[in-house]
Amino acid sequence: MAASPALREVQRELESEANALSKIQKDISKNHQVRKQYTIQMGENELVLKELELLKEDANVYKLIGPVLVKQDLAEAKANVKKRIEYISAELKRLDGILRDFENKQNSKKESIMKLQQKIQSVQAGKAKA
Repeated sequence: MAASPALREVQRELESEANALSKIQKDISKNHQVRKQYTIQMGENELVLKELELLKEDANVYKLIGPVLVKQDLAEAKANVKKRIEYISAELKRLDGILRDFENKQNSKKESIMKLQQKIQSVQAGKAKA
């Protein structure tokens, strides 16, 4: 008994939706990995800022540039770290927005897959009765 053209079309559509869902899930996974790295960097920078806050104004601060330690002004070092924290915070917010979009797309794909599966079942049930 060969599958009807309508059934084959729905199955192709289902396969296409499943592939799209798989791609979205991979994108969500990549987003989580990048977000994890930024979260780690945020923690490190906040720790550095706390350490810099503990220093006296006349303390020597050095910055590693390539293989060389270069003396840096304490205020400048604090400003640089604060700027990095701001940047990382903005990136985390941006990634959160992208993640929400991916999750919405994922949910809509799951819904359409469920509808297609129900459609296949109804077509098969109709054939069984015939």
